[in-house]
Amino acid sequence: MTFDKIIEEIKNDPRNEEYTKRAIDPIFQVDKDAKVLLIGQAPGRVVEETGISFNDKSGDKLRYWMGIDRDIFYSKEIAILPMDFYYPGKAKQGDLPPRKFIAEDYHQKILDQMPNIKLTILIGAYSQKYYLGKKRKKNLTQTVKNYKEYLPEYFPIVHPSPLNIGWLKKNPWFEEDNLPDLQKRIEQILS
Repeated sequence: MTFDKIIEEIKNDPRNEEYTKRAIDPIFQVDKDAKVLLIGQAPGRVVEETGISFNDKSGDKLRYWMGIDRDIFYSKEIAILPMDFYYPGKAKQGDLPPRKFIAEDYHQKILDQMPNIKLTILIGAYSQKYYLGKKRKKNLTQTVKNYKEYLPEYFPIVHPSPLNIGWLKKNPWFEEDNLPDLQKRIEQILS
């Protein structure tokens, strides 16, 4: 199966009909040569408008955390596969959760087309719950703090959303300890 066929299948899925009717394509970034995979939550409203993954303040912070610029971030070496390929809508705080069927029905089909992934960065609780399952800790903070347990395959991080400023202030170890290791690993993989 090719990426184009998978995209057509996603667009023709009746569960995505409201997006297809509005001419909104599924939002993700994939390439057969990708080496680093980002699995996040779902596109936000701003990303839905541009159709470009992480093309917002969260993306700016994520690129800073990864130690790479926009050119590398949007190159064929970085794949971005959110838990939902469409903006799920607004909740009381933040956005609605990603729809579960997207990861269940489509992630493996896409992952099968990217055999060169060396590191998968799990961004936020939804991707960590799905990909780490029972191996994750009692909460996101503990999972992220104990990231070395999931290496070399996975590197769990908090979501770079502006809503997480409080979390970052309470957990300075993340930027002091985890991020330098993340940047080093990305640099080694991409060099």
